[in-house]
Amino acid sequence: MRNILAVCTKELYTYFVSPIAYFVCIVFSAISGFLFFLDLLIASSSGNGSGADAMQALFLQMATILLFLTPVLTMKLFAEERKSGTIELLLTSSITDGQVVLGKFFASWILLLIMLALTLLFPFLTQRFGPLDSGVILSGYLGLILLSSCFLAFGLLMSSMSKNQIVAALTSFAFFLILWLIGALSSRAGTIGELLSYLSFNEHYSDFSHGIIQLKNIVYYVSFTGVCLFATFKSIESSKWR
Repeated sequence: MRNILAVCTKELYTYFVSPIAYFVCIVFSAISGFLFFLDLLIASSSGNGSGADAMQALFLQMATILLFLTPVLTMKLFAEERKSGTIELLLTSSITDGQVVLGKFFASWILLLIMLALTLLFPFLTQRFGPLDSGVILSGYLGLILLSSCFLAFGLLMSSMSKNQIVAALTSFAFFLILWLIGALSSRAGTIGELLSYLSFNEHYSDFSHGIIQLKNIVYYVSFTGVCLFATFKSIESSKWR
């Protein structure tokens, strides 16, 4: 645990001594705030609109924003060290490969939590439209955390397989976009429609954004994250023999 914490602390320090953390936090907060303002206008202009409706719309929008931004958080975690040659020093130290992978993942995950924490003011502003629906808020943020964990884990895997940060980021984004939109094909895909629907990020996240927490959705996200982290471990392990 101490080694994981050391790697995590080092990566968090790297984030905040560079413009990356500030850029991502500012962009995410600015876009989310603008969309939240629009959602409130729509809710207030609609006779049946409510704060819960505004938050449901915002949760879906924030998930889309994170689809674009999370590759920026992970693209350098291994790719930069491969390019600079410091990866050899890291992997030959007393820290195990698994500790390195978990340390880097938790660093990006903590930065993600900071980004989400900046939006916690939004739910309370919706109280002017009625009582705050705590179920929608809790499930919405839980869904964002689980979904983003998948984004971060896969982005970490792509970074471990490339020396180029841009390639790692674009590959991650392309994969996220495919799994985000693939659910739209499920109704036209015949017998494989159910499989496409199950693989879709959006299909699983939709329940969270509407205040519904289902075990199958949690299992999907946790399993996807675990598989990606395990694949990253194997990718780093195999690089020692190249």
